[in-house]
Amino acid sequence: MTTRRLGLIMNGVTGRMGMNQHLIRSVAAIRAQGGVALSDGSRVQLDPILVGRNADKVAGLARAHGIERWTTDLDAAIADPKDEIFFDAATTQMRPNLLERAIEAGKHIYCEKPIATNLAEALRICRLAEAKGIRNGVVQDKLFLPGLQKLKMLRDSGFFGRMLSVRGEFGYWVFEGDWQPAQRPSWNYRSEDGGGMILDMVCHWRYVLDNLFGEVRAVSCIGQTAIPERVGEDGRRYAATADDAAYATFALEGGVIAHINMSWAVRVYRDDLVTFQVDGTNGSAVAGLTGCVMQARQATPRPVWNPDVKQTIDFYQGWQEVPDNVAFDNGFKAQWEMFVRHVAEDAPYRYTLVEGAKGVQLVECALQSWKERRWIDVPALDLAGGARPAMAAE
Repeated sequence: MTTRRLGLIMNGVTGRMGMNQHLIRSVAAIRAQGGVALSDGSRVQLDPILVGRNADKVAGLARAHGIERWTTDLDAAIADPKDEIFFDAATTQMRPNLLERAIEAGKHIYCEKPIATNLAEALRICRLAEAKGIRNGVVQDKLFLPGLQKLKMLRDSGFFGRMLSVRGEFGYWVFEGDWQPAQRPSWNYRSEDGGGMILDMVCHWRYVLDNLFGEVRAVSCIGQTAIPERVGEDGRRYAATADDAAYATFALEGGVIAHINMSWAVRVYRDDLVTFQVDGTNGSAVAGLTGCVMQARQATPRPVWNPDVKQTIDFYQGWQEVPDNVAFDNGFKAQWEMFVRHVAEDAPYRYTLVEGAKGVQLVECALQSWKERRWIDVPALDLAGGARPAMAAE
């Protein structure tokens, strides 16, 4: 069995997401298993170089996870012809410039989302990647969650019948930083630094909705800055200038209505940090990160509204757990392997930078809706410049 090397530049892996999900649970895990298996029986082993501004931090990270190469010189890393892929998980504001430099150097691109803070920049990067003929991908991690994979299985089996609605609940209480340290970095709450709930999360909802429930055609959204002042990593108070909560309704292709509440100022009283309830004519299901329960039409109880009598139905009892018949790998790792196969042997891959641009587009539409207090149509993206008008609520 032959194994070939695939050089990989990893930028932004000293941050929480880049380190935990992309370095440790994806690339390091792939290396530990002997690389990525290809269709011809050969394997590709990843040879990453870690890039960071703090030499001590990036060197320590490399040492801790058996990575031989690291650097603080991003320009030199991008210029090195022996590395074929550029991966970025650094700040959103810097991403378009970094991707442009890597594309011009002939690197294949894989990156976190959002791919930009505005649609014009996102489309510029997409067009450049297409013109240069490089392979490209954007992280769409939530599609690979076991809970959402189970929802997809139910959908594909016809369990829901005609799908009617989707209700999502996302978020948790992020401490203000005074009594207890915040669980998220302070820049998340400053719009001037690229922070904001709508920018951070609506790009996720675009690919979740498009791929599982129906293409997004229109959006109505309102944002909120619930906690106007927080305490940063330096112990100083700062003004929270970005939205930390948002409430959005989406009109999807086929007449499905989706509503998603998202907040970093909500205390959790549900089964998981994110849940999606899908209702259809023949059945309903509720999924979290890993679990999923379902209730068929035939098993649906018959409640009657009577506020003068205590409710006697235990509504939780009528739901059945979707079994773990499939072993799900870490979602980030699974998508990394898909992208590696795409680069190494031209395996099919659909989660391109254009899909990332769709997320940025929906962010802009949601922000416009909040500003103008109205529904906003979401047109189809066309890199050549044309657009199909989206249908509003059907």
